[in-house]
Amino acid sequence: MCVADGTLTSISPQPIHRGTRPVDCLLSTVDFLSPGKDLLSGAVIIVRALRAHGFTAYFAGGCVRDALRGAPIKDIDIATSATPEQVAALFPAQSIGVGKAFGVMLVVLDGVSYDVATFRTDGGYQDGRHPTSIAYAPAEHDAQRRDFTVNALFYDPITEQIIDYVGGLDDLRAGLLRTVGDPLRRFREDRLRLLRAIRFAAVCQWRIEPATWRALCAEAPHLPCVSAERIRTEFLRTLCQAPTPSAALDLLADSGLLATFFPELLALRGCLQDPIWHPEGDVWRHTARMLDLAPAPRAPHLVWAILLHDIGKPAALQVGTKPDGSPAYRTPNHAAIGAEMTPAILRRFKESRETIEAVTAAVAGHMQFVELPKMKPATARRFLGRPTIALELELHRLDCLSSHAKLDLYALAQERLAQFAAEPILPPPLLTGRDLLALGFTPGPALGQLLKAAYTRQLEGASREELLAFARDNAP
Repeated sequence: MCVADGTLTSISPQPIHRGTRPVDCLLSTVDFLSPGKDLLSGAVIIVRALRAHGFTAYFAGGCVRDALRGAPIKDIDIATSATPEQVAALFPAQSIGVGKAFGVMLVVLDGVSYDVATFRTDGGYQDGRHPTSIAYAPAEHDAQRRDFTVNALFYDPITEQIIDYVGGLDDLRAGLLRTVGDPLRRFREDRLRLLRAIRFAAVCQWRIEPATWRALCAEAPHLPCVSAERIRTEFLRTLCQAPTPSAALDLLADSGLLATFFPELLALRGCLQDPIWHPEGDVWRHTARMLDLAPAPRAPHLVWAILLHDIGKPAALQVGTKPDGSPAYRTPNHAAIGAEMTPAILRRFKESRETIEAVTAAVAGHMQFVELPKMKPATARRFLGRPTIALELELHRLDCLSSHAKLDLYALAQERLAQFAAEPILPPPLLTGRDLLALGFTPGPALGQLLKAAYTRQLEGASREELLAFARDNAP
């Protein structure tokens, strides 16, 4: 059991039998059933096979934690006393040595993959991410090398017992996230655990134990030793899954982590706005509120668009004085400034070209909805026919709800889209370059301009015959 200062005072197992503790800490195998995918049957087959050959085998880590929380089980990991070679011998046709160097085998049964890991202890860490060596060890030692107590629980699916060597059950009941052992050591071993702590706290809505929080803040400046891809994955996973992403953002900012990998977002704190349009507060609070209003699970594209839509406001901010003497806050051209900043930020996170293009378009266009009532039909069709319009519409809806709460422009856009529902918003052109060349037109830039003008007329309702007449009348 771990005491408050994290020192290990006992490593004796504390199996929890059904009926000996309150219902909220008990499990049966039915808690591991996942709709649409029979995770449980394959996992039990593996455990029984290992047991039949004299090995210890348990469900381990996140699946036990989530079953206790009543959360969906996405996968089941198995920890065992069998070595990778012994696992491979038991499942010769189904095992793959994907992580054999770290004692992990992948066993595939009926198309479902299971990580089967040998109980181990880790050697020293030199890169802040990976152990330089491992050694096979008893189950209790394996629990003690894990990151957080709630992730160090084992479950025996045969006897339906929970095996707890580190006080994880007590922390889970208390809604407390605590490292196993010394928090500084745990974070220095693997700096990605700094972000994992924020994710578990935000997604599970747990408090971070004080000593763990102090160590997290102390080690925050060392996060950049983790690759940008891993930071991006953990960051997005947190904001996509958390019931209240604003709490995660505050933890990231208060701990010092955000300053190390996303200083542009931190600059939104204290960037003031006109309270008439933004009664919710500064740009930081506005952005965080948008994330909270987006139902989980949130799409990564939408999360990026929310985070970056006002990223240009600090650079664009102009402070003046209203006639009544109160301050006036303006951010002219902030959408264009933000669209210029966005590609460099997303490239730093190693995002895909498709993501960069979609999010940049959403940032650039998020202020254009105000022009929709005055747009000519052709302009409106081009605007609503953009490939990113679904993303832009949701961004606009959340933008409005988190500030002035007026959705008239959103309703107008939906109305216009409904009008175009029976046909493509941007139909194929009725007049093509081939048509004009057949009429004797000469290729060149002027021909392209003529085709563009003809397509605008088509969007306004012109027929093919009218377009041909227009082309003849305006021949280059």
